[in-house]
Amino acid sequence: MKKVLINARKEDYANLASILEEHHHLVLRQDPVYEVKVFLPDSDLDAFIDEVRETIDLRYKENLIEVSSPEFVISPYLKRAEEKAEKTERTPIEKLVETTRPYLRLNAGTLAMTSIAGLIALTGLFLNNVAVIIGAMLLSPILGPIYAFAISVAVGRGKDGLRSLSVLAALLLSVFVLSALTTAGLHFLVPLAVTPEILSRTVVSPIYILMAVLLGFAAVLALDRGMSDLIAGVAIAAALLPPTVVAGIATVLLTDRVLLAGVLVLENVVGMLAGALIATLVLGIGAREYYEQVAARKAMARTALAIALLLAILLGLSLSLT
Repeated sequence: MKKVLINARKEDYANLASILEEHHHLVLRQDPVYEVKVFLPDSDLDAFIDEVRETIDLRYKENLIEVSSPEFVISPYLKRAEEKAEKTERTPIEKLVETTRPYLRLNAGTLAMTSIAGLIALTGLFLNNVAVIIGAMLLSPILGPIYAFAISVAVGRGKDGLRSLSVLAALLLSVFVLSALTTAGLHFLVPLAVTPEILSRTVVSPIYILMAVLLGFAAVLALDRGMSDLIAGVAIAAALLPPTVVAGIATVLLTDRVLLAGVLVLENVVGMLAGALIATLVLGIGAREYYEQVAARKAMARTALAIALLLAILLGLSLSLT
């Protein structure tokens, strides 16, 4: 539940009244400036603030908007409104942006967790054990940078988007290198068999691109709706972690399939980025301020063009290698 205090000049309040009718509000003062208190569910905050900003002229110092979170509010009306909103609850944009911050910088903990997940996945692949591979997916924190990339681009923070991509690249590169080195070491000590689980991830197809787009879309949708990131994270890790491990294995045991494994990883990465960006457009995730909206549109256009070009190249490679 959010409490919004609005100060508006008399000239602006006339236009504001129609918006307030749809929400529980109290007019605290009318002279010389209208002061209105509004209570509304968290999920309604973004749309409400956007409407108010378009209605009152914030260039005047008398006009202002203050948002706070009360500890509790006792009101049957508000309780019913909140319960109704929970059915389609969305996370406010500010909260979405805040949740991306941990994924804009590579830290030792994330790198270590990803590396451990990669080693577990490598073990499962050589054992041809699906349960072990799934266990590795549960540990992998790869979803974060993809999510951060989509949100950052959507709100016009292009530099943050690039930072999240660099984190994603570093995590995948660490898994690839560690898998290759571990495979080389094990191969020197004991004979290693190429299992069906490994071979299945050296096959490319345009279908994988479509799957990756859907996964990226679903992940952002789930997080925007406040669902657990564990569910979405496992799906993302399933498409990225084992194929990246297999790419490392292929450099040692399947040199003739290294290109196939690499293309599959790239298809999944680019497809997920595309799906995540599409989700931000469908969900209306974007900047509030006008100048930020302009920057966001430019960032989205440039990014969409780059991703479309990469997808076209990967699609061509996929068709030629099939």
